[in-house]
Amino acid sequence: MRVAAVTGLAAEARIARRAGLAAAASGGDAGRTRAVTLRLIADGATALVSFGICGGLDPALQPGSLVLPEAVRDAAGERWAAERAWHARIAAALVARGIAARQGDLLGADAIVASPARKAVLRRESGAVAADLESHHVARAAVASGLPFLVLRAVADPAERALPPAALIELDASGRPALAAVLLSLGRHPLQLPALLRVAADTRRALRALDRGILALTAR
Repeated sequence: MRVAAVTGLAAEARIARRAGLAAAASGGDAGRTRAVTLRLIADGATALVSFGICGGLDPALQPGSLVLPEAVRDAAGERWAAERAWHARIAAALVARGIAARQGDLLGADAIVASPARKAVLRRESGAVAADLESHHVARAAVASGLPFLVLRAVADPAERALPPAALIELDASGRPALAAVLLSLGRHPLQLPALLRVAADTRRALRALDRGILALTAR
Protein backbone atom coordinates (compact mmCIF):
# COMPACT_ATOMS: atom_id res chain seq x y z
CA MET A 1 0.00 0.00 0.00
CA ARG A 2 1.47 3.31 -1.09
CA VAL A 3 0.15 5.86 1.41
CA ALA A 4 0.07 9.57 0.63
CA ALA A 5 -0.74 12.29 3.15
CA VAL A 6 -2.84 15.39 2.49
CA THR A 7 -2.17 18.22 4.95
CA GLY A 8 -3.05 21.84 5.45
CA LEU A 9 0.27 23.06 6.85
CA ALA A 10 3.68 22.75 5.27
CA ALA A 11 4.98 21.68 8.71
CA GLU A 12 2.58 18.73 8.72
CA ALA A 13 3.71 17.66 5.26
CA ARG A 14 7.33 17.74 6.43
CA ILE A 15 6.50 15.35 9.28
CA ALA A 16 4.81 12.97 6.84
CA ARG A 17 7.73 13.08 4.41
CA ARG A 18 10.26 12.42 7.18
CA ALA A 19 8.26 9.27 7.93
CA GLY A 20 8.58 8.18 4.31
CA LEU A 21 5.16 9.18 2.96
CA ALA A 22 4.39 11.18 -0.13
CA ALA A 23 2.72 14.37 1.09
CA ALA A 24 1.22 17.60 -0.18
CA ALA A 25 0.04 20.68 1.72
CA SER A 26 -2.99 22.65 0.55
CA GLY A 27 -2.96 25.62 2.91
CA GLY A 28 -6.46 24.75 4.09
CA ASP A 29 -8.06 25.92 0.85
CA ALA A 30 -10.87 23.65 -0.39
CA GLY A 31 -9.97 23.88 -4.09
CA ARG A 32 -6.28 23.26 -3.47
CA THR A 33 -7.10 20.37 -1.13
CA ARG A 34 -9.11 18.67 -3.86
CA ALA A 35 -6.38 19.38 -6.41
CA VAL A 36 -3.46 18.05 -4.35
CA THR A 37 -5.48 14.98 -3.38
CA LEU A 38 -6.17 14.16 -7.03
CA ARG A 39 -2.53 14.80 -7.89
CA LEU A 40 -1.34 12.36 -5.23
CA ILE A 41 -3.73 9.75 -6.61
CA ALA A 42 -2.50 10.40 -10.15
CA ASP A 43 1.08 10.02 -8.90
CA GLY A 44 0.34 6.49 -7.71
CA ALA A 45 -1.05 6.70 -4.18
CA THR A 46 -3.09 3.61 -3.32
CA ALA A 47 -4.27 4.90 0.07
CA LEU A 48 -4.79 8.37 1.51
CA VAL A 49 -4.42 9.82 4.98
CA SER A 50 -5.68 13.23 6.04
CA PHE A 51 -2.91 14.26 8.41
CA GLY A 52 -2.45 17.34 10.57
CA ILE A 53 -3.88 19.51 13.30
CA CYS A 54 -7.56 20.02 14.07
CA GLY A 55 -9.85 21.95 16.37
CA GLY A 56 -11.42 20.19 19.31
CA LEU A 57 -15.21 20.04 19.56
CA ASP A 58 -15.34 17.61 22.48
CA PRO A 59 -14.37 19.55 25.64
CA ALA A 60 -12.42 16.51 26.86
CA LEU A 61 -9.82 16.95 24.11
CA GLN A 62 -6.87 19.16 25.02
CA PRO A 63 -3.99 20.48 22.88
CA GLY A 64 -1.88 17.58 21.70
CA SER A 65 -4.69 15.00 21.91
CA LEU A 66 -4.57 12.62 18.96
CA VAL A 67 -7.73 11.86 17.01
CA LEU A 68 -8.13 8.73 14.87
CA PRO A 69 -11.69 9.10 13.56
CA GLU A 70 -13.80 6.16 12.53
CA ALA A 71 -15.55 8.37 9.98
CA VAL A 72 -15.63 11.85 8.47
CA ARG A 73 -18.81 13.86 7.95
CA ASP A 74 -19.43 17.19 6.27
CA ALA A 75 -21.74 20.06 7.11
CA ALA A 76 -24.48 18.61 4.89
CA GLY A 77 -24.46 15.36 6.85
CA GLU A 78 -22.72 13.16 4.29
CA ARG A 79 -20.54 10.58 6.05
CA TRP A 80 -17.57 8.50 4.89
CA ALA A 81 -16.20 5.64 6.98
CA ALA A 82 -12.45 5.13 7.27
CA GLU A 83 -11.17 1.79 5.98
CA ARG A 84 -12.02 -0.53 8.86
CA ALA A 85 -9.10 -2.97 8.85
CA TRP A 86 -6.52 -0.21 8.37
CA HIS A 87 -8.12 1.89 11.10
CA ALA A 88 -8.05 -1.08 13.50
CA ARG A 89 -4.40 -1.78 12.70
CA ILE A 90 -3.31 1.82 13.35
CA ALA A 91 -5.39 2.00 16.53
CA ALA A 92 -3.65 -1.13 17.81
CA ALA A 93 -0.23 0.22 16.82
CA LEU A 94 -0.90 3.42 18.77
CA VAL A 95 -1.96 1.45 21.84
CA ALA A 96 1.18 -0.69 21.56
CA ARG A 97 3.22 2.51 21.75
CA GLY A 98 1.29 3.78 24.74
CA ILE A 99 -0.34 6.54 22.71
CA ALA A 100 -3.99 7.39 23.33
CA ALA A 101 -6.15 8.42 20.37
CA ARG A 102 -9.78 9.49 20.43
CA GLN A 103 -12.07 7.86 17.90
CA GLY A 104 -15.62 8.86 16.90
CA ASP A 105 -16.43 11.13 13.95
CA LEU A 106 -14.54 14.13 12.62
CA LEU A 107 -16.32 17.07 11.00
CA GLY A 108 -14.99 18.49 7.76
CA ALA A 109 -15.70 22.22 8.08
CA ASP A 110 -15.78 24.86 5.37
CA ALA A 111 -14.08 27.47 7.58
CA ILE A 112 -12.05 27.56 10.79
CA VAL A 113 -14.31 27.15 13.80
CA ALA A 114 -13.20 30.12 15.85
CA SER A 115 -15.51 30.49 18.84
CA PRO A 116 -16.42 28.20 21.73
CA ALA A 117 -20.11 28.85 21.05
CA ARG A 118 -19.82 27.69 17.44
CA LYS A 119 -17.80 24.66 18.48
CA ALA A 120 -20.51 23.73 20.96
CA VAL A 121 -23.20 24.01 18.28
CA LEU A 122 -21.26 21.82 15.85
CA ARG A 123 -20.57 19.28 18.57
CA ARG A 124 -24.27 19.10 19.39
CA GLU A 125 -25.44 18.99 15.76
CA SER A 126 -22.87 16.59 14.32
CA GLY A 127 -21.70 14.55 17.29
CA ALA A 128 -18.17 14.97 15.95
CA VAL A 129 -15.25 15.13 18.39
CA ALA A 130 -13.11 17.49 16.28
CA ALA A 131 -13.10 19.51 13.07
CA ASP A 132 -10.66 20.34 10.30
CA LEU A 133 -10.67 21.84 6.80
CA GLU A 134 -9.29 18.97 4.70
CA SER A 135 -10.58 15.57 5.76
CA HIS A 136 -13.98 15.65 4.03
CA HIS A 137 -12.34 16.52 0.72
CA VAL A 138 -9.82 13.70 1.15
CA ALA A 139 -12.53 11.23 2.13
CA ARG A 140 -14.75 12.16 -0.80
CA ALA A 141 -11.90 11.82 -3.31
CA ALA A 142 -10.70 8.53 -1.84
CA VAL A 143 -14.15 6.95 -1.96
CA ALA A 144 -14.74 8.24 -5.50
CA SER A 145 -11.43 6.67 -6.58
CA GLY A 146 -12.04 3.40 -4.76
CA LEU A 147 -9.11 3.97 -2.38
CA PRO A 148 -8.97 3.42 1.38
CA PHE A 149 -8.53 6.49 3.54
CA LEU A 150 -7.66 7.25 7.12
CA VAL A 151 -7.50 10.40 9.25
CA LEU A 152 -4.86 11.09 11.89
CA ARG A 153 -5.11 14.48 13.54
CA ALA A 154 -3.93 16.24 16.69
CA VAL A 155 -5.88 18.94 18.51
CA ALA A 156 -4.33 22.40 18.41
CA ASP A 157 -7.19 24.53 19.76
CA PRO A 158 -9.55 23.00 22.34
CA ALA A 159 -13.31 23.44 22.44
CA GLU A 160 -13.24 26.19 25.07
CA ARG A 161 -10.68 28.33 23.21
CA ALA A 162 -11.57 31.34 21.07
CA LEU A 163 -9.11 32.01 18.28
CA PRO A 164 -7.70 35.54 17.83
CA PRO A 165 -8.10 37.34 14.48
CA ALA A 166 -4.51 36.69 13.37
CA ALA A 167 -5.03 32.94 13.74
CA LEU A 168 -7.85 33.08 11.20
CA ILE A 169 -5.72 34.50 8.39
CA GLU A 170 -5.48 32.11 5.45
CA LEU A 171 -2.24 30.26 4.85
CA ASP A 172 -0.36 30.79 1.63
CA ALA A 173 -0.60 28.24 -1.19
CA SER A 174 2.33 26.25 0.20
CA GLY A 175 0.72 25.86 3.63
CA ARG A 176 2.82 28.46 5.44
CA PRO A 177 1.54 31.36 7.56
CA ALA A 178 1.08 34.63 5.67
CA LEU A 179 3.52 36.47 7.92
CA ALA A 180 2.92 39.97 6.56
CA ALA A 181 -0.84 39.65 7.08
CA VAL A 182 -0.33 38.25 10.59
CA LEU A 183 1.92 41.17 11.53
CA LEU A 184 -0.59 43.63 10.09
CA SER A 185 -3.34 42.06 12.20
CA LEU A 186 -1.15 42.31 15.28
CA GLY A 187 -0.47 45.95 14.53
CA ARG A 188 -4.18 46.65 14.35
CA HIS A 189 -5.10 44.52 17.38
CA PRO A 190 -2.01 44.25 19.62
CA LEU A 191 -3.98 42.91 22.59
CA GLN A 192 -4.42 39.60 20.75
CA LEU A 193 -0.70 38.81 21.12
CA PRO A 194 -0.97 36.61 24.26
CA ALA A 195 -3.77 34.56 22.68
CA LEU A 196 -1.81 34.22 19.45
CA LEU A 197 1.30 33.05 21.31
CA ARG A 198 -0.82 30.46 23.11
CA VAL A 199 -2.17 29.24 19.76
CA ALA A 200 1.38 28.95 18.44
CA ALA A 201 2.51 26.99 21.51
CA ASP A 202 -0.45 24.62 21.31
CA THR A 203 0.11 24.12 17.58
CA ARG A 204 3.69 23.08 18.31
CA ARG A 205 2.35 20.66 20.93
CA ALA A 206 -0.02 19.19 18.35
CA LEU A 207 2.77 18.83 15.80
CA ARG A 208 4.89 16.95 18.34
CA ALA A 209 1.96 14.58 18.92
CA LEU A 210 1.70 14.01 15.17
CA ASP A 211 5.42 13.29 15.04
CA ARG A 212 4.88 10.51 17.58
CA GLY A 213 1.65 9.23 16.10
CA ILE A 214 2.90 8.86 12.57
CA LEU A 215 5.25 6.10 13.71
CA ALA A 216 2.16 3.91 14.15
CA LEU A 217 0.94 4.89 10.72
CA THR A 218 4.16 3.83 9.04
CA ALA A 219 4.86 0.72 11.16
CA ARG A 220 5.27 -2.53 9.23
